[in-house]
Amino acid sequence: MPSALVWFRRDLRSFDHAALHHALRFADRVHCAFVFDTAILEALRSRRDRRVEFIHASLIELDEALGAMARAAGGVGAGVIVRHGRAEDVLPRLAAVLGVDKVFANRDYEPGAIVRDSRVAQALAEAGIGYQDFKDQVIFERDDVLTQAGKSYSVFTPYKNAWLKAIDDFQLKAYPVEKYAVYLAPKPMGETLPSLADIGFEPAGLAELNLPTGMRGGRRLFEDFAARIDRYKRARDFPAVKGVSYLSTHLRFGTVSIRQLAAHARARGGEGADSWLSELIWRDFYHQILWHNPRVVDHAFRPEYEAVKWDDAPERFAAWCEARTGYPIVDAAMRQLNQTGWMHNRLRMIVASFLTKDLGIDWRLGERYFAAQLNDYDLAANNGGWQWAASTGCDAQPWFRIFNPVTQSEKFDPEGRFIRRYLPELARVPDKFIHAPWTLGGIDQTACRTKIGVDYPEPIVDHAAAREHTLQRFGVVKNDGQAG
Repeated sequence: MPSALVWFRRDLRSFDHAALHHALRFADRVHCAFVFDTAILEALRSRRDRRVEFIHASLIELDEALGAMARAAGGVGAGVIVRHGRAEDVLPRLAAVLGVDKVFANRDYEPGAIVRDSRVAQALAEAGIGYQDFKDQVIFERDDVLTQAGKSYSVFTPYKNAWLKAIDDFQLKAYPVEKYAVYLAPKPMGETLPSLADIGFEPAGLAELNLPTGMRGGRRLFEDFAARIDRYKRARDFPAVKGVSYLSTHLRFGTVSIRQLAAHARARGGEGADSWLSELIWRDFYHQILWHNPRVVDHAFRPEYEAVKWDDAPERFAAWCEARTGYPIVDAAMRQLNQTGWMHNRLRMIVASFLTKDLGIDWRLGERYFAAQLNDYDLAANNGGWQWAASTGCDAQPWFRIFNPVTQSEKFDPEGRFIRRYLPELARVPDKFIHAPWTLGGIDQTACRTKIGVDYPEPIVDHAAAREHTLQRFGVVKNDGQAG
């Protein structure tokens, strides 16, 4: 009677789960485990990390859900065995103690994770234990969608067209985990989930942020979005409007199923659902870019732009991080990020453009800051988005198209509702001046009790001058390339 261990990672759910399904089909006793990997945890800046709290809360629900599912199928209960340590050490040790024949996991595409999984597989092989992984966090992976020449895509629209041509009901079919749940093994006697304190962390205030966790949280958010998905395309770019799905953190940790989300959008159809499906395709696109080009983690996707000379400006970078740039839409966005761990997608483009094109600062610094702050941090999407904004990536914003933070603010937050939410010091500034408060005269500043340079900073750069510097910065690289 074979037994197996399912290693949960970015897939904290008990339904439509590829590795769990295959393990249940393979073995008569299936254990489930999660590792709080100290190789990851020790690199975090704070012991009050919202992502760790999200994972912990989601594990509590997963543990309960697995037990309930096993009992409903006639089993004796089940749950998640949680370990704390280096995954490449504790996972093989746990597998040996449990006496399993094979470990099942869902595939990860980040370079560091690939190395880790290879080491785990090697350690398991040395112990005579098999290892098998599966596609689960994306619809199409690696070489699933290629050009007619058999190469990976580097431009999104042709990739999207090929993706849509390749998709069918089979690709979106859910894995029927529940029907095999009787084979879930009970947890070892005395096994309990560790508290946050047990792994060296503290609560980070998720409840105050109104970020629901776990499968129930993901389902609640999806049901709310499904009722307004038809308005998505029209509303998605306005940060003061409830227009987006808010599912990104749940997608990151797999408390929702990408197959079910894509299937819903495809079946629903129409302007809103099609636009949202396109965003899910972008997610697949960036994962295949990372898989085929792991160098993008630290280098420009387009090698010629490695020659761009970025400015060494720690004071300006600190002002950007701390929401002190003097541009309200940028500062409001950065406060949203710093306070909540999330930022609206339109604002991510605006602040990334501002850092690279107005402040002339290397995109890698911004990408790393986002990596430390975002609840939904995903290396593939974060790297792809930053390189798009910096004009160094695949299918990137052309280097000579530079966002004007004032006109972006006027267009996407016309009444300044979002700005005032995060910059209360500008609450009394009239709509006419909210996007560029430095244009407010002295008498008017007194009237609305907001003194520029005191209550709110003056702009740290002039956009028009910064734009010229950026054109020169990239123009030098472009001209050198043509000369070569």
